[in-house]
Amino acid sequence: MPNRLAHETSPYLLQHADNPVDWWPWSAEAFEEARKSGKPVLLSVGYSSCHWCHVMAHESFEDQETADYLNAHFVSVKVDREERPDVDAVYMEAVQAATGQGGWPMTVFLTPDAEPFYFGTYFPPAPRQGSPSFRQVLEGVRSAWTDRRDEVAEVAEKIVRDLAGREIAFGDTQVPGEEDLAGALLGLTRDYDAGHGGFGGAPKFPPSMAIEFLLRHHARTGAEGALQMAADTCERMARGGIYDQLAGGFARYSVDREWVVPHFEKMLYDNALLCRVYAHLWRSTGSDLARRVALETADFMVRELRTNEGGFASALDADSDDGTGKHVEGAYYVWTPAQLREVLGEQDAELAADYFGVTQEGTFEEGASVLQLPQSEGVFDAERIASIRARLLEARGERPAPGRDDKVVAAWNGLAVAALAETGAYFDRPDLIEAALGAADLLVRLHLDEHARLARTSKDGRVGANAGVLEDYADVSEGFLALASVTGEGVWLEFAGFLLDHVLVQFTDEESGTLYDTAADAEKLIRRPQDPTDNATPSGWSAAAGALLSYAAQTGAEPHRAAAERALGVVKALGPRAPRFIGWGLATAEALLDGPREVAVVGPVDDPATKELHRAALLATAPGAVVAVGAPDSDELPLLAERLLVSGEPTAYVCRNFTCDAPTTDVDRLREALKR
Repeated sequence: MPNRLAHETSPYLLQHADNPVDWWPWSAEAFEEARKSGKPVLLSVGYSSCHWCHVMAHESFEDQETADYLNAHFVSVKVDREERPDVDAVYMEAVQAATGQGGWPMTVFLTPDAEPFYFGTYFPPAPRQGSPSFRQVLEGVRSAWTDRRDEVAEVAEKIVRDLAGREIAFGDTQVPGEEDLAGALLGLTRDYDAGHGGFGGAPKFPPSMAIEFLLRHHARTGAEGALQMAADTCERMARGGIYDQLAGGFARYSVDREWVVPHFEKMLYDNALLCRVYAHLWRSTGSDLARRVALETADFMVRELRTNEGGFASALDADSDDGTGKHVEGAYYVWTPAQLREVLGEQDAELAADYFGVTQEGTFEEGASVLQLPQSEGVFDAERIASIRARLLEARGERPAPGRDDKVVAAWNGLAVAALAETGAYFDRPDLIEAALGAADLLVRLHLDEHARLARTSKDGRVGANAGVLEDYADVSEGFLALASVTGEGVWLEFAGFLLDHVLVQFTDEESGTLYDTAADAEKLIRRPQDPTDNATPSGWSAAAGALLSYAAQTGAEPHRAAAERALGVVKALGPRAPRFIGWGLATAEALLDGPREVAVVGPVDDPATKELHRAALLATAPGAVVAVGAPDSDELPLLAERLLVSGEPTAYVCRNFTCDAPTTDVDRLREALKR
């Protein structure tokens, strides 16, 4: 019989709806039940494409004996971290403070007042490598709760006090300057893996936000080292197993420092960020590889993640059926030499093994290999390789596909809108711009209420109950601002303004300019989460600073620019010390130092000269440049106001820091103005 999760919209919670555990969703009713029954709360946090979440579910939460014990002695609460990032952030901070590490599944035991007192991540069904079994943990917690309740209460109160004392010191109230950004570049250079690209060792994550900073820093300063790190990292990732060599799209991270073996889940946010990174790399260098990867990644998102409603699903699972009924990580993606021969025949299989790095011993498990492009030199027959790729892709399509998390997350869809709009504009792919418009339309129709408040998620056209957090408001604004620049439609700028007004009122501390991850009127947790550092996505803090700055450049809105500058104080404090973890803040600081440039293109919208000027403006590498395009008498976008044609021809205006160049009708002169 299904438990209480059967009525939820989250695919992760629905995965647990048939567990024998009497799960509750995160709710006031769950904690009221704990108070009434005198039981502690087990909080289990994960997400639908998390491999070890599936493992623990199968081993423990599907086990009747374990479920009976949980039901007798605990109130069990399941949370989808993607649906409730605020709940996840608060308790993950506690887990990391207590244990020095964190991850998912996250397992936390709480008092009925939601105060944490014992922590962990994955617990095995039997003791393993020094880790107690899940049953031992449950028995230990129950014993402490029953026999030493006062001691447990003291521990919980101390943890909550300690968390409250971790309020972020805002750092410098000044904006970051030349020296701070040069210091950040130096820090990245120290951490750079010159042999394999990227930063640090294993596991290695795609450093999207840091690469955006490097590209902007190069554009502003001409620093060749910054461009080299960005380009080499992008090439290494694109040639590695972290990139799907058959169908495009990136896996979540590499378990090794060489980018060979990925953790196979494919997340919308990674692919949106990386699609944009490769498009921007192409814009800076003209690299054919960057162009190919940007387009393949965009096509992957549209083909495999777009939902029936026009939004984009959150993720594809890491695990899939290996053909025997057993769910195995990577089963869908890996190949043995025998499997190549079966699909391609002897000669083409030999070529494919050489081209994609498939070896007899394998690069993954049980003799299987993850496809890569290890050959940076040598000549291959392009038609033959294209045929091999097509046949392998067709054969792979016959395998059981990984599950898809169809939940539409507002923030990640905002990132996808920005990436698809820009990639479509750069490469003359109006279908990608249409896909961006479809997702933006869904966000407006379904996620935005009559007060311009955002809902965090939806699924199958049904909006979720959870309020948007700062990253939702910031990333959706970022997507809308990109659409405004690409399409010239002022409605997207207007919607961005509604969302960013909420950021000023609901998420910003009036006195310090500090940003919080949850709104002032959001559900009160044991602490109001607040984190300026980038993780898998730009922090809400950095993303808000970037969107506020772009909006101010488009509209001249002084409160939004002032808020962006105040928010960037934390970048001055953290940038030189921890540049890998505040890349989007550094990229925004580059835009601030550059102005950012404001480009207005006026002319009949169907005139080829207008289109050429508009395209030149969009392809400018000036950090954070904003673009407005429209007819001379248009009131769609504020930057177009009082802009006249010169000699009756389409004309471009470039301004920065309250100073404008002479208007030009010459596309080469416009390009030159945007390079300076």
